[in-house]
Amino acid sequence: MTVRWHVDDLMISHKDPTVVTSLLDDLTNEFGELRITRGKKHDYLGMQFDFSETGKVKISMEGYEKQIQDDFSEVLEGYVETPASDHLFQVRPENERKLIPETRAREFHKKVAQLLFLCCRSRRDIRTAVSFLTTRVKQPDEDDWNKLVRVLRYLRRNPGLPLTLEASDMTVVEWWIDASFAVHQDYKGHTGGTMSLGKGSIIDVCAKQKANARSSTEAELYGVDQSMPKMIWSMHFLEGQGFSTKTILHQDNMSTMRLEMNGKRSSGQRTRHLHIKFFFVTDQIEKGWLTVQHCPTEDMIGDFFTKPVQGELFRRLRAKVMNCPVNLPPTTT
Repeated sequence: MTVRWHVDDLMISHKDPTVVTSLLDDLTNEFGELRITRGKKHDYLGMQFDFSETGKVKISMEGYEKQIQDDFSEVLEGYVETPASDHLFQVRPENERKLIPETRAREFHKKVAQLLFLCCRSRRDIRTAVSFLTTRVKQPDEDDWNKLVRVLRYLRRNPGLPLTLEASDMTVVEWWIDASFAVHQDYKGHTGGTMSLGKGSIIDVCAKQKANARSSTEAELYGVDQSMPKMIWSMHFLEGQGFSTKTILHQDNMSTMRLEMNGKRSSGQRTRHLHIKFFFVTDQIEKGWLTVQHCPTEDMIGDFFTKPVQGELFRRLRAKVMNCPVNLPPTTT
């Protein structure tokens, strides 16, 4: 049985409905009459779960998206094809920045927090843009504001686009981890990754790295180490559901793969400075639950969360992450 809870809101699941009924009876006896929803569709913490199609779950937050846009102080017109332009990570020098007024700065902070709640639950297609905006909530400038507006205009293109998840094999967990090297203003890298059991991104990783890497190889190794807690947690969670799993890590950097698989044996003069904690990855591989496979760069889904991408590449990666058509037509009204 799995029980998710937030304060007094619970979402309960079990393969045997009678077990759920038994728990509900116990809760009713303890706390009195409960408001209960059973069936194929559920509304939980602003998320709409639709289990109507066998083997699929669709997660959408169209009402929450609408609230974010309706409460915005500017009139949003039209839409854009991607949530961020190529210069997402670029920041002007201090003497060239134009800070926005305090009232607008507070609104900026609020909207970024709302978008973070949204993209972590359903709209993974805006995750990279929102991840950057979370680093700009202190003293945002006009460029930051315009980047926020672009995300909101992108949401207007396909409001309520659901994240559709499908599992093709519950015993195989696949991760794609990538990193962009020195892309931030302080030359730190950006980790991006995603986990799937078949189609759609169940868990994602999208975060500025906390230390400066000296090479793209080190940045990708740091990214895997940064993602490892979620990788281990997902394995143990599925074990708790009764599935014995194997985890496959897809990587597109051969040098990083050699360091991960061989540890110190592949560490030469240029990589001796790496902290021993990075070889924690090697230890996990040696334990047998994790294997590393090479992935061609063009198939690296984690790239979607490392930097803003455009055009055909954006549409193709969005289709894999959201499990939607590649050439998704606009549905804005």
